[in-house]
Amino acid sequence: MIDLHTHSTASDGSLTPSLLIEEAANRGLSAIALTDHDTINGLGEAKEEADKRGIRFIPGVELEIQQTGAAPPGEFHLLGLGLTRPSRDFLEAIAELSRLREERNLKILDRMHELSINATYADIKALSGGHSVGRPHFAALLVNLRIVKNREQAFSYYLSKGKPLYEPKAGLEFSRAVEIIKNSGGIPILAHPMSLYVAWGRLPQLVENLKNQGLEGIEAWHPTAKIRSCRRLEELGKSLGLFITAGSDFHGEARPDRKLGFTAGGREIEDAILEAIPVLS
Repeated sequence: MIDLHTHSTASDGSLTPSLLIEEAANRGLSAIALTDHDTINGLGEAKEEADKRGIRFIPGVELEIQQTGAAPPGEFHLLGLGLTRPSRDFLEAIAELSRLREERNLKILDRMHELSINATYADIKALSGGHSVGRPHFAALLVNLRIVKNREQAFSYYLSKGKPLYEPKAGLEFSRAVEIIKNSGGIPILAHPMSLYVAWGRLPQLVENLKNQGLEGIEAWHPTAKIRSCRRLEELGKSLGLFITAGSDFHGEARPDRKLGFTAGGREIEDAILEAIPVLS
């Protein structure tokens, strides 16, 4: 088995990069990509552990793409796999994203205060273990304060789009994200396409437009999609000459339903997926 989409404590996962690799080894994975949100801070630690355990390591990232008037209505993320030489522009871009994330977090905190929820940013950062702060850490705080019973309720009642604590997330322009990934030795891949919330009638044209702007792959297999949808996405990707990838989008305790090495319908992610991508295999 392999896995081309995972997260660690460097963003919003519950396992440190080294513990993520340890878990991958325990589950018998032969290759794994670490693709934390808008950061590559965990790549060095993960690679060191993967080298010790004889697991093939693929350095990656998952970038937020800026929603504009012409953008899809849903979540627009871009995976970058094979970041062997992060460029100066890449490092500047993720530093910018880090700053924008901090500004967003402070706005969420202000919204909490408006609801008379007493908390400090130090409280939130403590829950992140000193790593990048995001909505899952606000959710954990709401649980700790007994405002909600669990993280699912935190998102449903407070943190999801349209809810009292929701604050839009800033991202990069698509063409810029593609450029910095390619200039860093990586390949840009459309993450979990069903999260775009685009109707099937419009999706082929959208993906083709993205390919014309430099997209090279599509994550056809993702645990939140139905198997039938994954097959359609794979067919679409192949018809456009795109690489096909699969991942678990593993986060650990935050999303216990997602298992390393498994994707839609509980299917194992076979190493044939990686072998079909010459630039990574």
